[in-house]
Amino acid sequence: MNGETGPQTEPERYELDSPPAYHFEPDRRDFFRIVGGGIAVFLVLRGESAYPQARESTSGFFEPLPKNVGAWLHIGADDQITVYTGKAEMGQNIRTSLTQAVAEELRAPVGSIRLVMADTELTPFDMGTFGSRTTPQMGTQLRKVASVARDVLTRLAAQRWNTDASVLVAENGRINYPNTGRTLTYGELARGETLAKAVVEEDPLTPASNWTVLGKSVPKIYGPEFVTGRHKYTPDLSLPGMLFGKVLRAPSFGATLTSLDASEAKKLPDVVVVHDGDFVGVAAPSEPEAVRVLALLKAQWKTVPQISDSELFAYFKSHTEEREGWDGGLNHESGSVESGLSLAERQLHQTYTVAYIAHAPLEPRAALARWKDGNVTVWTGTQRPFGVQGELAQAFHLPLQRIRVIVPDTGGAFGGKHTSREAVEAARLARAANRPVKLVWTREEEFTWAYFRPAGLIEVSSGVSKDGKLTAWAFENYNSGPSGILTPYDVSNRRIRFHPCKSPLLQGSYRCLAATANHFARESHMDDLARLTRLDPLEFRRRNLKNERLLAVLDAATKAFGWEKTEKRPGHGFGLGCGTEKGGYVATCAEVAADRTNGRVKVMRVVVAFDCGAIVDPDGLRNQVYGAQMMGLGGALFEAIKFADGRILNGAFTAYRVPRFSDMPEIQVVLVDRKNLPSAGAGESPIMGIAPAVRNAILDATGVHLYSMPLVPNGLKA
Repeated sequence: MNGETGPQTEPERYELDSPPAYHFEPDRRDFFRIVGGGIAVFLVLRGESAYPQARESTSGFFEPLPKNVGAWLHIGADDQITVYTGKAEMGQNIRTSLTQAVAEELRAPVGSIRLVMADTELTPFDMGTFGSRTTPQMGTQLRKVASVARDVLTRLAAQRWNTDASVLVAENGRINYPNTGRTLTYGELARGETLAKAVVEEDPLTPASNWTVLGKSVPKIYGPEFVTGRHKYTPDLSLPGMLFGKVLRAPSFGATLTSLDASEAKKLPDVVVVHDGDFVGVAAPSEPEAVRVLALLKAQWKTVPQISDSELFAYFKSHTEEREGWDGGLNHESGSVESGLSLAERQLHQTYTVAYIAHAPLEPRAALARWKDGNVTVWTGTQRPFGVQGELAQAFHLPLQRIRVIVPDTGGAFGGKHTSREAVEAARLARAANRPVKLVWTREEEFTWAYFRPAGLIEVSSGVSKDGKLTAWAFENYNSGPSGILTPYDVSNRRIRFHPCKSPLLQGSYRCLAATANHFARESHMDDLARLTRLDPLEFRRRNLKNERLLAVLDAATKAFGWEKTEKRPGHGFGLGCGTEKGGYVATCAEVAADRTNGRVKVMRVVVAFDCGAIVDPDGLRNQVYGAQMMGLGGALFEAIKFADGRILNGAFTAYRVPRFSDMPEIQVVLVDRKNLPSAGAGESPIMGIAPAVRNAILDATGVHLYSMPLVPNGLKA
């Protein structure tokens, strides 16, 4: 694309000592010429153009269409197995689990496999790393690819030995001929070959009951580099002659630039000032100098009045919108809610609210851009490299083949890095400077100009019979989203709606989307209904559940927690929450110490049971569940964005509290392995149960009903 070949994260060859091997990958434009022959597995797609025109997808993101041919796997004469995937590594450890998937079906050592990830020039098209899709979709795809490769290798060996392929055995990176003791390594079979094979959709895969690599924990790929700090992220990259960029930000959302005096800044040597409409940016030889140059700019802005967080939920009710697509409205009705309410022994009507919260990744947004011969290469941490390629195409009116996006490992995203404003900003500065430019957002920029998890207002009306059965369920969600909105409980009279709203703040994806808000409201309401009927919360749920997998995780969590043996103590309470989303089933129990006199709330203990089908990597899965509890605890207890008149009021870690070590409870994870079911993703669903479990435990300890997340941002008294 740029008329050059090079590593996947090319800047490292200039500035780092002994860069990691996995950063050096071949250009795939002329695949076999570059890699020197071997065996490759391709996915062949229909279409006429290798780079069709980009389109705006139904999700509202700018998506390029897939290329005709994408190489997934290459086996070289040196026994090196290289696998190509558009997925991004963001700390969820998919590099390890996807390597396991290939090793399982290819019958090759994990150490012989390396992944090339998230590079628009080298990897097949991928919509992005989100929605817990990597394991069920990409894991399955790479298993099929590896299975095809194993078949090809077996047939090649059969031809060389003039025997039937069915008598040969693939294991440990070799094809063995048991009757003769002969053996050939995969590299020996690939030597001298220039062979491509298309993926066969119906190629059989190894059942989970027979797995030898999958289903077991293996050491994290490149783990020592993470431990020693040698692993490199976008902010660590550099290129010769690179400048450092900064962007002038508006004083509030929606403000427009009316005038700019950049005369003082332009007097400085080696400084570039870019002014294009409301975009103003600078580039200088060092980051501190770029900050100083930015301070020399004299800008005037026109602002517009906007609401504050105290007005938010009333605002949602009066600012609903009609939308199409994935974030459009939802209206699910069955039976008659009014009839169900009239039949109820008791009714309950309640409103729940959920605040905007920030993703707060450890790594703020960053991008390094370089132009050469009219082509641009951008290194950036994103969940959607091909989506960013489309954003750049749209911004610079370029065809996709002139744009390359490379994603080094990303230091946290959680749904917050679907778009890459910083990539476009760095590219604008680099084009003006005619030199590479690196742009790293400050923490304040990350908090202010990234998007937030949507806030929401949820209204629930329900009815329950004398024997503790639901007779009616009405659930109305304003703004936060439809994910996880359908109730898993058995109720024939139900009305469930999602109302899209105009949002005063930028909002977008967050770990598990709106399922966290919807589970908080639903599971809090279920506990309150249990109290109305004088039933134990666990028993009340069991009476209204038919879903066997959800019942199974409830049983597993409560058994490990000792729900039946809990003893009431003053100021101590116990709560639970459960649900299903994205093919995962979760139940969470929490023990809380709460003191109404001083307002202190401490989560003492959490037990969470999780079922996502056949377990691929037990340690990786356990870590995902642990991380979800830690992250979910922040949103449950105290995380909230405060804003007024278009300005974020707590846009720094000094003012925006995330969980600290002192906040961490004892956490026990119970994994339910279902080898007879397909593997689902696990990065998101485990977060859903912690907020209602903690809320219900506070209620049990104090009798205080809380209806808003965060629950206790300033302590229980407030």
